[in-house]
Amino acid sequence: MTITMTMQDPTSFRRIRMELARERDHPLGSGAFGYELVAPLTVDSRIDVDGWRRERTRCRVVRVRPGEDHVIGHLIRRPGGSWAFRYDGEDDEVGLHFNDEKFVAGEYVSMRIDDEEHTFRVVATEPL
Repeated sequence: MTITMTMQDPTSFRRIRMELARERDHPLGSGAFGYELVAPLTVDSRIDVDGWRRERTRCRVVRVRPGEDHVIGHLIRRPGGSWAFRYDGEDDEVGLHFNDEKFVAGEYVSMRIDDEEHTFRVVATEPL
C-alpha cells in the first residue's frame, strides 16, 4: 500500500520505507515486515518537528505484516518529545531515538513493539 498526498504538500515531506533488519527469527531481515511513513524531514534528514506541528494530520504510517491487512496510523509526538506510531485501538509503537535518527537509505532505526525492541533498515526515502 502506498500513501498518496495532494500537490499542496510541503516540499519537505518524504515517503520513507523501512524494513525489518536482521534479527534472530529473521537472519536476513524481511521486507514483509515494515512501515511506509510519510513525514517532513529537515535538510539533514531528521524528522522536522515544526513541519510535523503544522501538518500533523498528514504524517501517516502504514504498517505491513505478512498475512495481515495493512494498518494505517499516524506519526505522533508523545509527552517528553519521543515519537511513536499510533493506530486506532492499539498500543503505540514507539520509535527509539527518532529525534536523533537520520531517515536515509541504509540507516537503521529501532522501534519498541509489544515491549520488544526491533531494528528496521531505511530502504528508501523519496520526495512525494
